[in-house]
Amino acid sequence: MSIQDNKVVQFIYTLKDEQGEVLETNEGLDPIAYLHGNDNMMPGVEDALTGREEGDEFSVTLAPETTYGIRNENAEQRVPIKHLQGEKKWKPGMRAIVNTEQGQRQVTVLKVGKFMATIDINHPLAGRELTFDLKVIGVRDATDEEIAHGHAHGVGGHQH
Repeated sequence: MSIQDNKVVQFIYTLKDEQGEVLETNEGLDPIAYLHGNDNMMPGVEDALTGREEGDEFSVTLAPETTYGIRNENAEQRVPIKHLQGEKKWKPGMRAIVNTEQGQRQVTVLKVGKFMATIDINHPLAGRELTFDLKVIGVRDATDEEIAHGHAHGVGGHQH
């Protein structure tokens, strides 16, 4: 069964930077599961998976526009320190999670004061050409409920 819209896709990935250094992987963990064609995956990764089948293994190098986006050099904000999640004591260079109107966002702390912090709201991997090693673990038809909800259910997907 090939990957196309409204299929639930399960895959294992390893993400590498421009020098081939591994940045993250889910190798040895549950596969990622998503509903193909429903804006649940980075466009570049989804495009690379389109037409593939269970058992396919391949690598793809993607431009920033199709993964974490282009860096915006004017993307600094001052926020109350109490809004930074992940640590108790903050230092420049640390990564934090903040809640936004669009959901949680990973940010980088640039400067820390007593009550306020200056953060870079670009994703830490924005502006970088990244290589994804992908292994398709499973492809199946989505259920009517998954299509109605717009996401995959079960292991690796959304749990209700």
